[in-house]
Amino acid sequence: MTNPTAQKFGHPRTLVAETDQWLVLVRPQQPTLGSLVLVCKEPAGAFSELSPAAFSDLKTAVNGIERLLTGFVGYARINYLMLMMVDRDVHFHVIPRYEGSREHAGLSFPDAGWPGQPDLGAHVALDDGQAQALAAHLAGRWA
Repeated sequence: MTNPTAQKFGHPRTLVAETDQWLVLVRPQQPTLGSLVLVCKEPAGAFSELSPAAFSDLKTAVNGIERLLTGFVGYARINYLMLMMVDRDVHFHVIPRYEGSREHAGLSFPDAGWPGQPDLGAHVALDDGQAQALAAHLAGRWA
């Protein structure tokens, strides 16, 4: 069963990749191109509650994410934000960072916060079809 956080971020429609313990989803609100949500499959409301298997598999997920986004976005930095104020399941917002903007599917994705903190309020809001298309594109690159 998918947890509420994964469902909120569109699972399974926004699924990019899946490891044993983690889901990699497109973040429908894109503060930068390629922004993702990394959601743990385990029923945990605190980082310290994760099993050793989830911690070990986190490396697999992060390696895949960084390989994917390096080729797709060409980021300068990457931010992993654990903002579990509203969505209580263990998850990270993955924000690739770059100077300027990137273009994809006829849209421009500026990094409004560069070089400081990511500006999550300044984002490109993808509709369901756009989020699914980006997820499918990234899933193809993941493989």
